[in-house]
Parts: sequence; structure tokens; C-alpha cells
Amino acid sequence: MPPEVPPRRTNTFTYPPNYSFPHHRLRAVLRDSTKQPIVLVACGSFSPVTYLHLRMFEMAKDYIRQHTDFEIVGAYLSPVSDQYKKPGLLNAHHRVNMCTLAAEQTSSWLMVDPWEAFQNYQRTAVVLDHFDFEINTVLGGVHTQDGERRDVRVMLLAGSDLICTMSEPGVWSHTDLEHILGRYGTFIIERAGSTMDQAVDSLARWRHNIYLIPQLIQNDVSSTKVRLFLRRGLSVRYLLPSAVVDYIEENRLYLEDGSGSEKEKGKEKEWGPGGEYQDRPPLTAIP
Repeated sequence: MPPEVPPRRTNTFTYPPNYSFPHHRLRAVLRDSTKQPIVLVACGSFSPVTYLHLRMFEMAKDYIRQHTDFEIVGAYLSPVSDQYKKPGLLNAHHRVNMCTLAAEQTSSWLMVDPWEAFQNYQRTAVVLDHFDFEINTVLGGVHTQDGERRDVRVMLLAGSDLICTMSEPGVWSHTDLEHILGRYGTFIIERAGSTMDQAVDSLARWRHNIYLIPQLIQNDVSSTKVRLFLRRGLSVRYLLPSAVVDYIEENRLYLEDGSGSEKEKGKEKEWGPGGEYQDRPPLTAIP
């Protein structure tokens, strides 16, 4: 049987008007030349972005430092397009603004890329290709202290619900799984109430590229629950960054079912079959 041909990278992309790839916090020089440089990408609706979304990056950073030979040179939130067509999806403008506030005011290394948000729906595999193209082809990757050029490996950061959908027959195409897990790889954060062992067993051919990260302090905050609190007039402070709470209050978001339908109530699953958060709205730049 001939060896399977790896999926080809997408190298032709459409761009939203006035788009430029954010790289103001992307490190250009590798600190340790023995490490492999990586960029983390979390795809989701982030409607709204919560502290758990931000904690995922911190948990991944700790795990990577302690258990791998990778070095993080950048990290991105990539919100889904309005064309994702999820019922009650808040428009991209507000979602990008909230993510930008969260990244800029709570972190020194996270960035928000609005590329996916402001165009037609893009498959997760294509989103990762976009990051690979911008970082390695356009920007030229990174350099070691001695000036040697290195490609940066793009890796998906996700919750364990994602790996469960990947193991379900018919939800993901084999080509996309090979592209995401075989070419790029993923860090999976354990989510409260989910078990990953059986899911990972069914993805055994890519096990070397799947890194499971336990939540040592369980956190089950979800955007769905936050929206429900807001519709009921309950406080969400200390569940979200203060700047995001202020933005929601100033713009009177999530007060009616139009930004979070009744169908969502009691629905806890955050990751959609396309590899995105079920709530994941697109991100827009703050004007």
C-alpha cells in the first residue's frame, strides 16, 4: 500500500479590507537554540471571552516549559466568522473588541488576529495554514541568537471537547484531521466533566502530536453561562476581565435573546464540530 500523501498547505488566501497580520508581540529571536519555536492558536467564538479562555494559554505555557522541547514565540486568539451561522452569534465587531481588550490589558504576549472573523467561514485547517503562511513565508520565521533562520511550528490550542468531536465518525474529514493533527499538532486542555482517554485512543495515528494538559484547578466557566447570567441581570465580574465587563455594560450586550438564544440555555458544549468554540464569535479591531 503506497504511503499516504500529506495534505497540501493552502498558500492562496483572501483578506478582509484593511487587514494586516498582528505581530507586535511575536518574538523574532529564539532564546534557546535547542528548542523548537511554536505559536499557539486558539480558534473560537469568544462570546464573550472569559478568564478560562485566557487561562488556557497560561496552562499551556507552563506545560510546554516543563514537559517539552518547544519554545513559545507567540500566541493568538482567532475568532470565527459571522458566517459561522451559530444562532445568536454576536457580531464580529464586538467580539474582536472584547478579545483585544482582554489580550492587551491582561497579557504581555497574547494577540488577536481578526483575519478569520471578517470574511466567509474558514475551516480550522485553513486558519492554521494562514498563520503558517504569515509567520514563516511573509515574516520569515524566527532566528537563533547566532542568526540562523528557523520556521515556526503553528499548533492548535483547544479544550477537550474538541478532541472528542474529532474522534466521532463523520464529524471531521480525514483530510482535515491529517492536516490539523498530522501537520500541525494540538495542545488539549482538560475541561471539567470530560474524559479524553477513549477519544485519544481513536486518534492513535496522531498521538505523537496530541499533548494533553490537565486542569489542576478545575474551572467550568463558559461563555454560555456568562450570557445566561447577563440575561438574568446577574453579575459576571471576576468571571471576565474587568475591561470586558465594562465594555459589555457600556454597549448593553447580551441583554436579550438576540445575542444568545433560548436554545443555548443549559447547553454547555463549547467546541463546535469544525474545531471552534460553539460560542466563538469573530474578532474585530478596536476602532
